[in-house]
Amino acid sequence: METVFQSLFLVFVGFLAGIINTLAGGGSLFTLPVLIFLGLPPTVANGTNRIAIIIQSLSGTLGYKSKGVSSFPFNIYLGISSAIGALIGASIAINFDEQLFNKVLAIIMILVGILILFGKKNIKFKLNERLEGKHLFWTIIGFFFLGIYGGFINAGIGIVIMLILNRYNNMTLVKTNATKVAVVLIYSLVSFIIFVTNDAIDWEYGILLAFGTIFGAWFASRWSVRKGDNVIRFALIISVSLMSIKLWFS
Repeated sequence: METVFQSLFLVFVGFLAGIINTLAGGGSLFTLPVLIFLGLPPTVANGTNRIAIIIQSLSGTLGYKSKGVSSFPFNIYLGISSAIGALIGASIAINFDEQLFNKVLAIIMILVGILILFGKKNIKFKLNERLEGKHLFWTIIGFFFLGIYGGFINAGIGIVIMLILNRYNNMTLVKTNATKVAVVLIYSLVSFIIFVTNDAIDWEYGILLAFGTIFGAWFASRWSVRKGDNVIRFALIISVSLMSIKLWFS
């Protein structure tokens, strides 16, 4: 009975994460600490969380491609750069002290939670894209360092990616999202390999979480409204704050 309840709980957590990612971003801020609280070592929780990230990124990439939305080859350049960084970040995560990891995650959760609340106020809409020359060069450099963070912990990185692509590269919101999911998919596959080869994956937990995430994203994409967006943001910052306190003292 406990196993059945735990499985249903993970699907439900994934469902909520899918909604959060669709409406506000930052679903890993919710799923990663939950996996830790369920008893997984931080390193294993970190690796397990990548399954849901890959599945959702793959789904998003295929969805945008089917609608003809793409930033190729710009997204590939950024994907390769971030993948190199993710190789470094994931290698660091594998050998990182677990208690220190919890404290780092707690701090990141608060900082990214604040960014989620206020980040969209800075979004620009009608733009002339800047995807070549010096803008391409500096974006590639920046995404290398983002890849290190993504490989290490990943939580909340989508918000930062969207701000950079929209504010610096002047990409529309649709192309920003399409580029984001493609880049995240590429570097997540690289970091995932590092976690797999180090036996830092709980496959059952990861698949259940990913299953719920798919339905959460599907539900939110069809029923989201502006008020729902705001509700999710405030609910997320409250839950993130509470979980970060627990992580800090665990």
